[in-house]
Amino acid sequence: MARVTPDQIRQMKARGERIPMLTAYDYPTAQILDAAGLPMLLVGDSLGMVILGHPTTLPVTVDAIIHHTQAVVRGTEHALVIADLPFGAFQVSTEETMRSAVRIMKEAQPQAVKLEGGRRVAASVKALTEAGIPVMGHVGLTPQSVNVIGGFKVQGKTEAAARALLDDVAALEEAGAFAVVLELVPAELARLVTERSGIPTIGIGAGPYCDGEVQVVHDILGLFPDFTPRHTRRFAELGVAMREAAQAYVAEVRERTFPTEAQSAKMDATVIAALREEQPQSSIQASGSPESQAEGQADGYAPPKVPKSR
Repeated sequence: MARVTPDQIRQMKARGERIPMLTAYDYPTAQILDAAGLPMLLVGDSLGMVILGHPTTLPVTVDAIIHHTQAVVRGTEHALVIADLPFGAFQVSTEETMRSAVRIMKEAQPQAVKLEGGRRVAASVKALTEAGIPVMGHVGLTPQSVNVIGGFKVQGKTEAAARALLDDVAALEEAGAFAVVLELVPAELARLVTERSGIPTIGIGAGPYCDGEVQVVHDILGLFPDFTPRHTRRFAELGVAMREAAQAYVAEVRERTFPTEAQSAKMDATVIAALREEQPQSSIQASGSPESQAEGQADGYAPPKVPKSR
């Protein structure tokens, strides 16, 4: 099948068809999720936390996004792949945003990019879309602003904050964004945004009324033990299964029950018999004699010095 396009995502909203979306960061996961029928996959800067072990998304670089997006693109045929613009890639200026996005599009070849912010990034969104780069917006909780927000908190709870969020989504739509992520927003506000917006809303911690839903794949599969957000659900416990499988492997290796003949390669019995009949060389002469060391030095190789014992 051909890849899903941003226009098809907009059409899904028009038909009232819910839009599922997950993150992906590597080739095998992308293959599995693509085969499962996900119309969109996000190479999120959340990789900084669930892949690299950082406490926030802030350390993620453009190089890291490119590295992981390349793997996801190689692993997909159908899904629309969206690459996050990480912290520092778009905050300086529209020109810097364009350079970052163009580099990601050329080197990793996703079909769209995502960036955080509303009205303050609208000019950059407009420049990107006019240059032919599809953009997904992201408002509500914007993890790259965690130090300003003061933590991973629900956004838009006051009247002023709710109005600002509505204005942000309108600005992104006007600038040409094809969809917008609503993160950690009260469900009723997300419902109002969805009703007023002409572009699809993709919720995460925003209740059941958005046009679609995105989750971090490690959260729904039980692969990230450090923290389970309230807004997610574990659809599998693959972390437990992996640990149990590793424990079984350790036990079988120690007990010499793995590997077996079934996992072994064979050779001609006459060859091994001939080798067994030969007189083995002295290990000292083969590797540690003065003659062998001199030969090694003549070839430009000096064996490592053995440190004296204490």
